[in-house]
Amino acid sequence: MKLHDLRPTPGSRTPSKRVGRGHGSGRGKTAGRGTKGQRSRAGGSLPAWFEGGQTPLHIRTPKLHGFRNRGRVAYAPLNLGRLGEVEKGTLVTPDVLAHDGLIRDTSLPVKILGVGDAPKGITIHAHAFSRTALDKLAAAGSSVQRLGWPDNAPVDPDAEAKAEADAAKRTKGRKAKGRRAAAAAASKAAVAAEPTGEAPAEAEPEPEAEAEASAEADATSSRETEGGPEA
Repeated sequence: MKLHDLRPTPGSRTPSKRVGRGHGSGRGKTAGRGTKGQRSRAGGSLPAWFEGGQTPLHIRTPKLHGFRNRGRVAYAPLNLGRLGEVEKGTLVTPDVLAHDGLIRDTSLPVKILGVGDAPKGITIHAHAFSRTALDKLAAAGSSVQRLGWPDNAPVDPDAEAKAEADAAKRTKGRKAKGRRAAAAAASKAAVAAEPTGEAPAEAEPEPEAEAEASAEADATSSRETEGGPEA
């Protein structure tokens, strides 16, 4: 391979089109721009979103206002009232609910809601329970078991409570650290704002000036005593 043997990749470089060079070239006269019109003039290019003056797509499309929680979990809901015919001692799991047609979307975690009467003496395995559903199931003598998602493994309440307590403790520590840092910064700013120079002390009278002033006062009092009060 020599330097003079280097060639660009075929198709990567194409010669520029020579327009306006006669009819025989295929691009003479109007040079491929057509006859008249805005786009045939110099500087007549239009942006890609221009639609001839009508309301463009990016204006007539509804805007996505509001807030969307990225941490939101979508559940497949199921009310307790739909489990009223379940016999006592039955184990109810998401697979059983899907088999009986009580839930449609099996790709979502199951949440038991508290609408309706709770069945008595059953065990329900689900991924989430509302507070009302838990109270009704406890009053009816039924037991519940929370499941993890997506592995459907049983959740240990003690371990979950411990993890929540640890997370709350870490959050509290971070907040306290932030408050201490803010207080330190405020105190530092207050110290920097205080004046550094001390107030100048008052000049003390010199001893010689004090002696002269006292001598003049004594002489004046003596003259007044000898001559008496003036008329």
